[in-house]
Amino acid sequence: MRRAMARAAVGDDDYGEDPTVNELQRLAAGILGMDSALFLPTATMANLIAVMCHCQRRGAQLFLGQDTHLHLYEHGGAAQALPDLPNGTLDLEQLELAIREAHGSQYYPRPELICLENTHSSAGGRALPLTYLSQVRGLADRYGLRVHMDGARLMNAAVAQRVEPARIAQHCDSVSLCFSKGLGAPAGAVLAGCREFVSEAWRVRKLLGGGMRQAGVLAAAARLGLQHAQVTLRRDHDNARRFAEGIHALDSPLCSINLAAVETNIVMVNVQGPWPSPAELCDRLRAVSEEEEAETGQAVSVLLLPWSARTARAVWHRDISAHHTELARRKLEFVARKCQEELALGLHPTPPGTGGA
Repeated sequence: MRRAMARAAVGDDDYGEDPTVNELQRLAAGILGMDSALFLPTATMANLIAVMCHCQRRGAQLFLGQDTHLHLYEHGGAAQALPDLPNGTLDLEQLELAIREAHGSQYYPRPELICLENTHSSAGGRALPLTYLSQVRGLADRYGLRVHMDGARLMNAAVAQRVEPARIAQHCDSVSLCFSKGLGAPAGAVLAGCREFVSEAWRVRKLLGGGMRQAGVLAAAARLGLQHAQVTLRRDHDNARRFAEGIHALDSPLCSINLAAVETNIVMVNVQGPWPSPAELCDRLRAVSEEEEAETGQAVSVLLLPWSARTARAVWHRDISAHHTELARRKLEFVARKCQEELALGLHPTPPGTGGA
């Protein structure tokens, strides 16, 4: 990837003269089944531009899940956030009720846009079902709304569902795709849609300071990641599944895995009991010790993210091999065993009312 970046043919992308960016945009648009695509620095900017293009009238309103990335981490304050179901979808009856209440009302914001996230990060990387996407499209059409997909991990969804990405994107008016997650590039995203939409998106990109000059050095890395997506992401999914099955087999009282929820490259580890917390568990997984090296023959540092009050998140990417995955599984097994030993010795008293020993 670094060699591709160093050898990239470049030009001034702000004038549309960078050949590598232009090639990437054509490639991405074709893969997504869209007329056109625009290269951007980040997927956050891509989603913001999509919202700005679709919701140009004052008082416009968009609908999305309350746990989506666009709402939680991209300051989606203009949205009406609805509860996400465990698989990352929205309750369509509840969504239609919210749209119907606003539709034609002089007192509600004008409903303009439905935003989806695929795969859904907070749901553990679940891929939105194709039938659900078709139903959302039908609902949007009935009320004259548009649909935007935050497809940061859309390629993961396509690999998991064994379909072409365009099969997913066909239900949307616009879709973003991130290159710096599972595809492994250092930066970059695209926003795709019809030609008129992308033309407007170019104008908004300029407004937000997203125009770049010799951006081909970034586009070359993104192009390589996109071309190898099928093999790379399938390997990530297999490693995530292998890790999840290994932790599930431990049958530990401290942590568990819902195997049915492991569909792509994300594994949510449910941390049970009053101690350790997800943050404390992650600290122990990160730390190395002489005791670990003496017992296991090696010291391994594993990085997981404390995700919620009772959950830690593990994510696979192109630099994590099957061997690394096995080392991570062994480290979690070691940490869980040591925590159980400390609990048995009474080193971490159970808070009153939890029912622990």
